[in-house]
Amino acid sequence: MSRHLLGVAIATALTVTLTGCGSGGSESATDEALEIWIRQAPDSDSHKTAQKLADAFTKASGVKTKVVALFDDFETKLQQQAAQKDLPDIVINDTAQIGNMQTQGWLREVDKASLAGSDKVSEGAWKAATASDGKIWGAPFSSQAFAIIARKDWREKVGLEVPKTWDDLAALAKAFTEKDPDGNGENDTAGFLAPAGTKRGYASWYASSFIYANGGDFLKASGSGTFSATMNDPKTVEAVQWLQDQFCDAKTVNPGAVSNDTSVTHEVFENNQGGLYLTGPYVLARFVGSIGTDKIEVFPVPKGPSGGPGTLGEGENVYLMAGSKNEAGQKKFAEFAISAEGQRIGMNKDANGAIVRLPVNTEVDLAAERQDPRWKVFQDAYPNAVYAPPVPNWAPIRQSSADSINTVWADCAKDVKTEMEAANAKLTQELQNQKAS
Repeated sequence: MSRHLLGVAIATALTVTLTGCGSGGSESATDEALEIWIRQAPDSDSHKTAQKLADAFTKASGVKTKVVALFDDFETKLQQQAAQKDLPDIVINDTAQIGNMQTQGWLREVDKASLAGSDKVSEGAWKAATASDGKIWGAPFSSQAFAIIARKDWREKVGLEVPKTWDDLAALAKAFTEKDPDGNGENDTAGFLAPAGTKRGYASWYASSFIYANGGDFLKASGSGTFSATMNDPKTVEAVQWLQDQFCDAKTVNPGAVSNDTSVTHEVFENNQGGLYLTGPYVLARFVGSIGTDKIEVFPVPKGPSGGPGTLGEGENVYLMAGSKNEAGQKKFAEFAISAEGQRIGMNKDANGAIVRLPVNTEVDLAAERQDPRWKVFQDAYPNAVYAPPVPNWAPIRQSSADSINTVWADCAKDVKTEMEAANAKLTQELQNQKAS
């Protein structure tokens, strides 16, 4: 793995601006390896899968590659590289980051018609690669919906069925908290595990599946590429209130959740400290391995009292970064990543380290690649998954909403309706700042 993260010495310095063209796309224009950044922990199983993908691409194309895995402060490090006019050639990153990167001039537009294999990619995935200007700024690579990974052994011990409603879910969380499901005689388990901190907008990210499952939303399309804020919508307020009740009244959420991100919450789940974790499929294989396959089950997020079904939809795109001296190599990598072969490598079968969660290539059969039937729960949830809307920049909207939602979970004296009204005003102002209202 390449460990030099910043100030990467490139033999020929870039002399173009971030929004300018590179060498004109000639394969022979550079002997430099195609530098690929992925938002994964260095030396992790996901990093190793990314390296397998890059190696297979090199074998197929002859284009040399260098994979750089980064996790903490990924966007900040990209900012630093952009300031040096030294962006990597390829970035594999969240669909929700498309506006943030495109508005800063970091990306090359993708010509869908000229990309080999583009007709095999689902239209939903292409939609997630389309920014607010109606242009495509990434090649779809992975998609995912969210569901609840739960301790099956705990549920069976407390004698409850798989939840079908939010009341059922709350009752199961309460039993996990109060009935010693791990049998150690200690009061040391929680119902819900929540990455409810504000870093990278995690509180909003976690709450969103409940909001969508209740028919609520953060924004509503107003037509002609404009939006209005809807955090004060009764359905959104109801979902955030229900979650506050779990934090404050039922006390069924793991201690410290309001400061945690996903990396901490994964470990809390593995340490037998909680039994219900709403998350994506990317950690399923990890938990099966660390906790035990017979102890883990997956079920969909139940419909809320005022809506549903719904859950958060996300994915990753392959972004072709501006200023590259190897535009032909960028295009070839994007084509390989969306191909059936590239998708299968990224899926990594049932093993830990999948960087393709649900395939975007419609010719790839999930069931043929993965034997674990629990993946199907996530696949079945995908048709009702809700992606971040195509505003110019979703990142500050997610962050602002996370700050507000975290506040009502961290301070039980806060009135949810009042705080969501204030949050709505902030989102309205942000939309005005982005000229998207």
